Amino acid sequence: MTKLNNLNVGFVYDLRDDYLKEGFTEEHVAEFDTEWTVSSIAKTLTELGCKVQRIGNAKALLRELMAGKRWDLVFNIAEGVKGRSRESQVPAILELFDIPYTMSDPLVCAATLDKEIAKKLVRAAGLPTPASCVVKTEQDVAAVNLKYPLFAKPIAEGTGKGVDAKSKITDPAQLAAVCKNLLGLFKQPVLVEEYLPGREFTTAILGTGPKARVLGTLEFRIKPGAPAQDYSYEVKEYCEKYVEYFPMPKDKKRQDVEALALACYRALECRDTGRVDIRLDANGNPSFMEVNPLPGMNPGHSDLPMIATQEGMSYNELLKEIVLSALERVRSS
Repeated sequence: MTKLNNLNVGFVYDLRDDYLKEGFTEEHVAEFDTEWTVSSIAKTLTELGCKVQRIGNAKALLRELMAGKRWDLVFNIAEGVKGRSRESQVPAILELFDIPYTMSDPLVCAATLDKEIAKKLVRAAGLPTPASCVVKTEQDVAAVNLKYPLFAKPIAEGTGKGVDAKSKITDPAQLAAVCKNLLGLFKQPVLVEEYLPGREFTTAILGTGPKARVLGTLEFRIKPGAPAQDYSYEVKEYCEKYVEYFPMPKDKKRQDVEALALACYRALECRDTGRVDIRLDANGNPSFMEVNPLPGMNPGHSDLPMIATQEGMSYNELLKEIVLSALERVRSS
């Protein structure tokens, strides 16, 4: 097995505190990482034998590169700030400078952040996902021809941003009001899809291509009294209070869920690690919701480390698996 001793690793991330100082709101920075997460990753990589340089965001990366800095590998969890291709910015910069990095490439990061593009690719692979359409203007609402109830959310956001108790929609008037609000707030199209009423899961994947494998699956329930009964921004931010997490029972349904998650991960060509969100439809069949190719890495709060813990994998082992997957791709290229 490849050793990580003395591997020169640059570490690129978006730190919440940096953007809060610039005047961004708490919701704007919800996808970004806390100092605890960043320091935990840096500490763990160091414990694995890497020589770690904390770089910061994409602009900081550019400054370092223009000053002549180079690394054996960059550990990338940067989300970017603006635009539906923002998660592609760091991978694209690194490819320009021919520096290998962890996680998915620019094409995958852009295609999966746009939730409708991801769904189109999943459909093209013959995999199930709810019927949907995109509302780009208020006038588009009249053309929506889907079966109610519906669910509406910004097309290129994460961490439940733009999702609240009003996101589940039961009639055209409510759809028009919700879409108008989202278009105004987020300045991007709205994804409208047929609502999935069943149990909800997130499946963690490790590896790339044919070597990708399921790590485990986490099921969750929103507790009574939560501000929304779907995975909204507020519910996610205060998940310890509002969400009950537990391992999905090891039965035929879990096999079906994990088979679909792995098939979607491979169809979308994600690399090294990722999380696939699955929900059951009205008939109890699993259906793809979305994928996160840059999953949260907070050791005690994020779903990926939580799944690793539930499956008996330590945080150190998790990060090592991600780095080894990236190094294997580098060697084979």
